[in-house]
Amino acid sequence: MKIAFIGLGNMGGGMAANLAKAGHEVSAFDLSEDALARAKENGCATFTNVREAVAGAEAVVTMLPNGGIVKSVLTSDVIGHAPAGALLIDCSTIDVATAREMIETATAAGYEMVDAPVSGGIAAANGGNLTFMVGGTDSAVAKAETVLEPMAKAVIRAGGAGAGQVAKMCNNMLLAAHMVGTCEAMKLAERNGLDPQTFYDISSKSTGYCWSLNDYTPVPGVGAASPADNDYAGGFAVALMLKDLRLAMAAADASDAKVPLGRKATEIYEEADKAGMGGKDFGSIFTTL
Repeated sequence: MKIAFIGLGNMGGGMAANLAKAGHEVSAFDLSEDALARAKENGCATFTNVREAVAGAEAVVTMLPNGGIVKSVLTSDVIGHAPAGALLIDCSTIDVATAREMIETATAAGYEMVDAPVSGGIAAANGGNLTFMVGGTDSAVAKAETVLEPMAKAVIRAGGAGAGQVAKMCNNMLLAAHMVGTCEAMKLAERNGLDPQTFYDISSKSTGYCWSLNDYTPVPGVGAASPADNDYAGGFAVALMLKDLRLAMAAADASDAKVPLGRKATEIYEEADKAGMGGKDFGSIFTTL
């Protein structure tokens, strides 16, 4: 299949490479020359113009920083320039309203489109082990599965248009709350004389079990290997977690949902970002406690 891939950042670069590895003909676009060079090394054809990248594409995958950019790229350079009937797959994490608007716009122009945000991080993107949460019609989701499979551990239909974004923001709000609680518990144990490794050994096998503790331990030298063991470099950045939390808080306000733990987690990540930790892994809040 001929697939255009727009956005080759930390996540998109590995995703496009896995599509090429699976035998798809991938036309890749990014503003970064370094990202384009890596994509070329990984078997992609590279372009410095979105319209040229999507010419002749049977599917177009976008992985972009925010809803404003997604809307601009789709309306200006994809819709009306990709072949009629091409499948559009937006894997960006954006607000629900923009996701639904873009699917409505694409459908009106004769395209099928899904929102398909991901969970799993950079390592999963490189390894082809992402979880895709997909929103759209049954037909569009079925077609999208063929494109997503080489990049995926799981492809799950969340519901109609925008449902993938709802699932993503709720999942990451839960993750943020788990990480805050994990960091607080490990710091409390440490300050009261309990060896962090001992606490990990106990809680990871007890009711404190959770992904943030067992699989992504935020304390250097304790438990599972994670960015904490590399001065919190790499991983899922504080700034990205904050972006997802802000999307969740906006949705909570719009729907009158009560999310006190989500709001507190947002405050904590706001403080970390203001303290200059935006580029550190989100588990780095352990160092602020």
